[in-house]
Amino acid sequence: MATNEQYQDINARVIGSWIDEGWEWGTPIDHETYLRARQGDWQLLLTPTIPVPASWWPPLKGAEVLGLASGGGQQMPILTAAGAYCTVLDYTPAQLESERMVAKREGYHINVVHADMTQMLPFTDDHFDLVVNPVSLCYVRDVQPIFYEIARVLRPGGVLLTGWDTGFNYVTDEAEERVVRGLPYDPISNPELLEQDDLEEVGMQFSHTAGELLRALLRAGFVIDDAYDDVNGEGRLSELGIPTMLAVRAHKAGTMWG
Repeated sequence: MATNEQYQDINARVIGSWIDEGWEWGTPIDHETYLRARQGDWQLLLTPTIPVPASWWPPLKGAEVLGLASGGGQQMPILTAAGAYCTVLDYTPAQLESERMVAKREGYHINVVHADMTQMLPFTDDHFDLVVNPVSLCYVRDVQPIFYEIARVLRPGGVLLTGWDTGFNYVTDEAEERVVRGLPYDPISNPELLEQDDLEEVGMQFSHTAGELLRALLRAGFVIDDAYDDVNGEGRLSELGIPTMLAVRAHKAGTMWG
């Protein structure tokens, strides 16, 4: 089983294989979608099925935007078309290559950064107006340092839009019909949760409850503005309308406390 120091490399390799197989979250937008975004006709997903409400977006024209673990040529091209100056940080090379491909195709510049979001972010304090973080924290073991770093690089009043898996997906069997395990789901502390063969299929994932994520967000000095539930978009839980995802809008305010 992988050690804590290795799991991000495993995930980058596994996600790369998903992209080769046509993974939904690794498929770049097409030229027509980009052109529509240039005309103001666009939506963006943080979670599988529900678009971010228009009221959640701060002014984008001239804004400095960070797409955190947001590679794949999906969100950042749209926000660039809306007038933002975008930086994307991701640890999967294929996701970053998609960003470069779309930028070259559409003739815009994007700052592409290959880095691990579990480490200190390679940006100065108070740099960004907006951080966009689609569902990805299920691939990291400790979320608190990430929220501290997001708060550090956001300007006062800066906005975080983030999507979360709230953990219920990890308690069911593959058919999503029976509860077969408890929480937390952490294959590092409990290697019996994940067989080696499965590791190469699903990577190293970790459950985080809504309470854990909200507390980490508040501890980092964020004010929560709004939130909505979402479903997986496929499978039995989704068919039954059981929410397993949460999208949150928050802004940086006050002083961080430890």
